[in-house]
Amino acid sequence: MENLLDKNITAFIGSQKYLCTVTWRNGILIMDEPNSIGGKDLGPDPYSTLLASLAGCTLSTLRMYIDRKGWQIPEINISLNFTQNNSEEIETVITREISFPQQVTEEQQERLKVIAEKCPVSKILKNKITINTKI
Repeated sequence: MENLLDKNITAFIGSQKYLCTVTWRNGILIMDEPNSIGGKDLGPDPYSTLLASLAGCTLSTLRMYIDRKGWQIPEINISLNFTQNNSEEIETVITREISFPQQVTEEQQERLKVIAEKCPVSKILKNKITINTKI
C-alpha cells in the first residue's frame, strides 16, 4: 500500500511535561495539554487536534461540492465535540454540527449532510484502523 502523505509526520517531546513538537511537510505544530491536567496549554491537545482534522476535512469537502454545484453559500461553520463510553468495549461518539449564517434550502442541507459523511477523515474514523507500532 502507498502512503497517503508525501512525508511522514514526525514529533518529539523533551523534558517539559506534555509539550510535543510535531513536524509536518511544511511547518511545525505545537501540541500540549490544558493547565487543568498539568500542561501549559501552549497548543491544542491530541483530542482537539483529532477533531480539528475532521473539521478541516469536512469543511474542505463541503466547499468543493458547493463550488462544483454553483450554490451561493459563502460561509460554512462547524462545531465538534465527543463523548466516550468507557465500558468493556469503548465507544466514542463524535458530534459534528454544521451550520450556515445564510439561508440554505432543506434539500441542500440533506445533500450536504451526505457529503460531509464522505470526507476522507470521516471515512478513516468510521472504518477499521490498524496501528502498527515499532520500536
